[in-house]
Amino acid sequence: MDPLGAAKPQWPWRRCLAALLFQLLVAVCFFSYLRVSRDDATGSPRAPSGSSRQDTTPTRPTLLILLRTWPFHIPVALSRCSEMVPGTADCHITADRKVYPQADMVIVHHWDIMSNPKSRLPPSPRPQGQRWIWFNLEPPPNCQHLEALDRYFNLTMSYRSDSDIFTPYGWLEPWSGQPAHPPLNLSAKTELVAWAVSNWKPDSARVRYYQSLQAHLKVDVYGRSHKPLPKGTMMETLSRYKFYLAFENSLHPDYITEKLWRNALEAWAVPVVLGPSRSNYERFLPPDAFIHMDDFQSPKDLARYLQELDKDHARYLSYFRWRETLRPRSFSWALDFCKACWKLQQESRYQTVRSIAAWFT
Repeated sequence: MDPLGAAKPQWPWRRCLAALLFQLLVAVCFFSYLRVSRDDATGSPRAPSGSSRQDTTPTRPTLLILLRTWPFHIPVALSRCSEMVPGTADCHITADRKVYPQADMVIVHHWDIMSNPKSRLPPSPRPQGQRWIWFNLEPPPNCQHLEALDRYFNLTMSYRSDSDIFTPYGWLEPWSGQPAHPPLNLSAKTELVAWAVSNWKPDSARVRYYQSLQAHLKVDVYGRSHKPLPKGTMMETLSRYKFYLAFENSLHPDYITEKLWRNALEAWAVPVVLGPSRSNYERFLPPDAFIHMDDFQSPKDLARYLQELDKDHARYLSYFRWRETLRPRSFSWALDFCKACWKLQQESRYQTVRSIAAWFT
């Protein structure tokens, strides 16, 4: 109270309280602004207004696959895996070795490391959880130093159907509705038997069989030291023939290569095969889609059968009946890499291949 008995005014205290509340409000707004700005800068997802937490789905990170080398050191065109393998999310596939520490998977093409495997494998230490794939499309005789790869790899990828990732040279795809292809133009088949061979080894089983066969039947041979086959003319040339010798250079289970899938089937020539057993071929082809040399006691008997088919159009055309519901497809590097992408998304367990040599040879 003052000397006059009047109460002292209270406004200085109220002014201080109001100032403190105002500063607190400003601080709250400022820190809220900083939080929103940081979320925008880092791309952190935020639920839209009115959404509940249960309605949001976390975004799955894109998996990173490193190619230790391009196949045979030749760059290839890549494609979106979501377009090549149905139900597969896209992976980022690259041959840039700088991403090795971040890669989820490394694909190692055996041909490109086999001269000195351990020095050409990815460096150690391996990033935790990273998977290495042994990739190979060559038969066992062409794969040296497999024993040096024990316990390095987590998955196998090859033409073998018992691989972790099956990558055949070709396959048949079901077709419904209209025929998969236009009818065969038999009048365009002006020649009888062809064979395109780049690796000519006189002592090999396939060359010896050819030499016996050509004693009874004319066979046109293309390739080195034989008839020239200019680049880009293979299909046009082979499509003139009724039969094609799809003779493999090595006889091993499931080793059925482009000699059948591309050279014969894409040229609409009936494949005459030398390779694994007939039963092995029939795992991938109808029995009336090819002629197996094991069905004949001698090359002379095979020659006689081909000559009979040449004269009997109905019997010859029966080898194309399967094309009413099926069509052939050939492999691509891009597709094989995308199969690895699919496997990486499906397989959660981490395993180690103890011995590739024991399994593959």
